[in-house]
Amino acid sequence: MDEVKQIVSNIKNGNIAPIYFLTGEEPYYIDKIAEYIEKNVLTEEERGFNQVILYGKEITIEDIVGNAKRYPMMAERQVVIVKEAQHLSRSIENLVSYADQPQPSTILVLCYKYNKLDKRKKLYKSIKKSGVIFEGKKLYENQVGEWIKKSLHSRGYGITFKAANLLVEFLGTDLGKIDKELEKLCLVVPKGVEINPEAIESNIGISKDYNNFELKKAIGERDVEKATRIVNYFAQNPKDNPFVLTITLLYSFFIQLLSYHGLKDHSPKSVSSALGIRPFFVSEIQTAARNYPMRRVSEIISSLRELDVKGKGVGSNISQADLLKELLIKIF
Repeated sequence: MDEVKQIVSNIKNGNIAPIYFLTGEEPYYIDKIAEYIEKNVLTEEERGFNQVILYGKEITIEDIVGNAKRYPMMAERQVVIVKEAQHLSRSIENLVSYADQPQPSTILVLCYKYNKLDKRKKLYKSIKKSGVIFEGKKLYENQVGEWIKKSLHSRGYGITFKAANLLVEFLGTDLGKIDKELEKLCLVVPKGVEINPEAIESNIGISKDYNNFELKKAIGERDVEKATRIVNYFAQNPKDNPFVLTITLLYSFFIQLLSYHGLKDHSPKSVSSALGIRPFFVSEIQTAARNYPMRRVSEIISSLRELDVKGKGVGSNISQADLLKELLIKIF
């Protein structure tokens, strides 16, 4: 996020590079930087003649160079934005001659999502000299909650720890998807208010009581009654609670539990560091470890693998309701 802020700050201050190569597994910031350049570098009047949007599926490197070498009309600069540039991966190195001598009056922006340049090759070195290379790295699940907190803080909102984790559990690590839901919340929740699970349940439709986060906790505590209530709710609302998400989360949880049993140092700080989890979740792991010894955890992991295969329809055609019932039987 700091790197993105620096790029935007430089553009605001008139320190604009001739080439922006935006790459990486996380598309959210690639889109944000490209969108900022698209909306802010040229005036509304200048954009009509001096801003071109191209798509990698429809063009060649020669088309990009041809557009980039044009001179602006009645303006100091022109902007050429290439979206979906990753479709040009086989020929992208042919851009090296332009990168060696970019047109000073052109701002060329390449959105090269889900991919990255080979740092050993000429194009990377050429753009590094004359332009800006930004790599959007995918956040780990345990980093997304903090990202949500910072994102809301910049908009004048707070959020409880449980509410942030509820969003992560339901939406995953897709920052674009999360940002859209945060925008919805900011439209209906008064500024300055701390967003809680009730606000998320009311405005996004995620249940604060019946979700995978609470199911994992109930299983860890061996609370059969609560876990049964949750899976019954899932069975009645299969579209909002796909089995694949449930099995994936529980599999990761029991893998962490297996790793915990293998640690020599069970202090909260050591466990948090070794398992890559927040200190808040250490007590949850410790409780589960008392309820599930290592041998039992290994058996459960094996069962979860079998259920994952069944859930994908391999060799069976079982309803989600029956899969969820079998899940609890195998665990408890």
